[in-house]
Amino acid sequence: MTDKRPTLTLKPRPRPASAKPAPRLRQSYEVKPVRQLGFRPDLPADSLAFALLGAASCVARLREGVALPQALAGVFAAFEATAQARGAIQDIAYRAMRQLGRTDALIGLMASKAPEPPMLGGLLNCALALLDSPAGEPAPYEAFTVVDQAVRAAAAHPDFAHAKAMVNAVLRRFQRERDSLLASALKQGPAQWNYPQWWIDATRDAYPSDWKSILTEGNAHPPMTLRVNRRKAGVADYLAALENAGIAAAQVGPSAVRLKQAVNVAQVPGFHDGVVSVQDAGAQLAAPLLDLQDGMRVLDACAAPGGKSGHILELADVDLTAIDSDPERLKRVADNLGRLGLSAKLAAAGAQDQGWWDGQPFDRILADVPCTASGIVRRHPDIRWLRRKSDTHQLATLSAEILDNLWQMLRPDGKLLFVTCSLWPQESEAQAAAFAVRHGAIRLDAPGQLLPTSAAGQDHDGLFYALFQKRA
Repeated sequence: MTDKRPTLTLKPRPRPASAKPAPRLRQSYEVKPVRQLGFRPDLPADSLAFALLGAASCVARLREGVALPQALAGVFAAFEATAQARGAIQDIAYRAMRQLGRTDALIGLMASKAPEPPMLGGLLNCALALLDSPAGEPAPYEAFTVVDQAVRAAAAHPDFAHAKAMVNAVLRRFQRERDSLLASALKQGPAQWNYPQWWIDATRDAYPSDWKSILTEGNAHPPMTLRVNRRKAGVADYLAALENAGIAAAQVGPSAVRLKQAVNVAQVPGFHDGVVSVQDAGAQLAAPLLDLQDGMRVLDACAAPGGKSGHILELADVDLTAIDSDPERLKRVADNLGRLGLSAKLAAAGAQDQGWWDGQPFDRILADVPCTASGIVRRHPDIRWLRRKSDTHQLATLSAEILDNLWQMLRPDGKLLFVTCSLWPQESEAQAAAFAVRHGAIRLDAPGQLLPTSAAGQDHDGLFYALFQKRA
């Protein structure tokens, strides 16, 4: 089979410093139909080449606006991937997301135009991410293995088998000229920080003293943090159980335990019996802030995947209603509550609607509203590449509508907890201040903006909390 479509061409070697500057980073690639899904490569399922093609397909889908979890699910199905292959594909895809700004810049320096089709560019992104590990991280594979397997991956795909020599040339050039290429690439903000430029600017504007540490934390690998179900175990006893199981851990919150090394949940003592749940330490602050009492009528709006719902029911015997607009995500709430041996009324409904409500006011409302999720990029590194600058205003507008609607469902003297996993003031503090003015709400003590951190003794995402009480 021959393919006459133009492909990537190599640029000549860099000119002296006085020559024309390097081209600007490309923020997106032109998307054309390719056989990304519905195609299983003729490669050993346990090979790095197989995993590279799967991860490359995920990068290409991201360029089309598909979130990484959905892209991975599609690849796993199309590639008929084994558990081992799924783990390798996922690891490479997440690495590529965390280094996409840098690898895009490197490709831009070595190529005269964007790779075509997009999956070919994704293959280069993934291979370069493996060759250029972040500072302090060991390389997951030997460089010669990455180059060899990337070339094999290209040769196995009918859409760009003709480009295998180019893949070899690009990767070998990076090995030869690594220092000079990185020096040129890192002059560009998106390459230096691995975020779109608008995201970098927004972080700097909001946090002029902390913006560098915030961006750095967002590129770190997230910890695996557990919430101990205090109905079933104490934190000290559970830490002892982990030690007996050979799992190193430390307490990072009242009920939060961070594992030194992430493990499969099947290996976590007591997980299937509801003794612990996986939940970020910052997110574990929500339920206690509600000041729950037995017998209260409580609403968890935007409840999926159900971590906060479970925590509410662990703390008090309440009449809980959990809603979410996505029926599929609502199933995850049911699954999580079932594992804990707890139950709630579940409704597939939007928090800005009232058609599901029986008209009886709630004593407490947890409003974990939609946002850009800028505070949890270490867990979801694809978000930064999917979001647009305009999303902040649009999501803040939607969140304001949700808060105004939920306020009508709260009884006098009741409390509403506003939660967002955003770092942008427009979605957090400015939203809270405007809400208090609109409704004359009493603002109670709450943590406010939490910046992402992985310091000793604490480790949490970037979340915002504001607690309001309705006047009697």
